[in-house]
Amino acid sequence: MNPVYLCADLSGDTVVLGGAEGRHAATVRRTRAGEVVDLVDGLGTRVTGNVTAVGKGTVTVQVTACVVEPPVSPRLTLVQAIAKGDRGELAVETATEAGVDEVVPWAASRCVVRWEGERGAKALERWRSTAREAAKQARRARFPVVREPVTTRTVAALPGTVLVLHESATERLVDVPLVGDVVLVVGPEGGVSDEELAVLTGAGATAVRLGLTVLRTSTAGVAGIAVVSARTGRW
Repeated sequence: MNPVYLCADLSGDTVVLGGAEGRHAATVRRTRAGEVVDLVDGLGTRVTGNVTAVGKGTVTVQVTACVVEPPVSPRLTLVQAIAKGDRGELAVETATEAGVDEVVPWAASRCVVRWEGERGAKALERWRSTAREAAKQARRARFPVVREPVTTRTVAALPGTVLVLHESATERLVDVPLVGDVVLVVGPEGGVSDEELAVLTGAGATAVRLGLTVLRTSTAGVAGIAVVSARTGRW
């Protein structure tokens, strides 16, 4: 498989990959003239081309093919509660590899970590960087959007079929009807509070369970994405 690099400008028959991606390709990956690479813009465009020259931190690519990959339907959003340590980043990484379209950080009431000020901005950028790197690893042309953190009221107002993964739910994710775009809501390690669940279900969300075991916040999302993707034909 061809290595994938992110490049904002894919216009023209020749593309020069520069910046951090160019340095990575030239210095870390030690790309050589004659190799074939894929360049994507993260918005659906993918070009394949032959490397014609490698400079100090730049790679020049002669384009041989260009395709625009359409969005996958239905759209799949993961509302991921903010987690401590690297568990949130792990959730973003695996969800991106599984094909999620959007990630919404959720400041749930039982979240131990609070994204505030400079610390919050850095944490959000880590999630976004994780999504970018995971998208390249997964060879995606469309990268997921990582939104600003939201409150429970904002989650409740999201359009589509909103499903809250909850250990005490009686309905199974494999059985619940899926209409339109799908939003999966994953709570923090301490779980979704009764008050939050009431707000979400009161707005039309459905509480669902995956199985008999209880997954961690870092793994529940990708498990739910796998079920939804198989049921809707995304996979």
